Amino acid sequence: MFERISHKIAGLVSLLWREVAKFGVVGGVAFVIDSSIYLWMLHGPMSDSQVKAKIVAGVVATLFSWVANRYWTFRHRRQANVVRELVMFIVMNAIGLGIAAACVWVTKYVLGLTDPTSVFIAGSVVGLVLGTIFRFFAYRFWVFGAELDQEEQFAHDRELIGSHHHEEPVIAEPLGTDTGAQPKV
Repeated sequence: MFERISHKIAGLVSLLWREVAKFGVVGGVAFVIDSSIYLWMLHGPMSDSQVKAKIVAGVVATLFSWVANRYWTFRHRRQANVVRELVMFIVMNAIGLGIAAACVWVTKYVLGLTDPTSVFIAGSVVGLVLGTIFRFFAYRFWVFGAELDQEEQFAHDRELIGSHHHEEPVIAEPLGTDTGAQPKV
């Protein structure tokens, strides 16, 4: 059991290291964009609406992120159908943005912390970290993954994390039966 778990963990690490650097750079720049806009809005035009401010900042950072991931991080496997890719990207980012906004909501309405520092940490640190983890896997497997499994160096990635399809076993015919056909192996 431990060997199987360690194999899956090793496979997951192997899966991640190839793209995580570029994704990290894009994410870092998106974080600066998101945080800058969020802080500006918290201390300015949306000082009384922290959740909406987080959503606006997230949308701007998301648009940057799509362009950067499409043309840099995952450029070798962009989908031919740009509209489908963009729609998938928007859906996955809406979920990621919902994670960040939910962190702000919990901080403000459940924990009762309404100061700008608390809601900033909730949305742009905790929420962004959780949302980024979700986004990486979403981009990797659903948004930019259409051609991924066709590339030789990525062909076995899904097997490494346990999401491969099992083939039906081939059953050999009993020895001594002569049907005129070659036995299956």
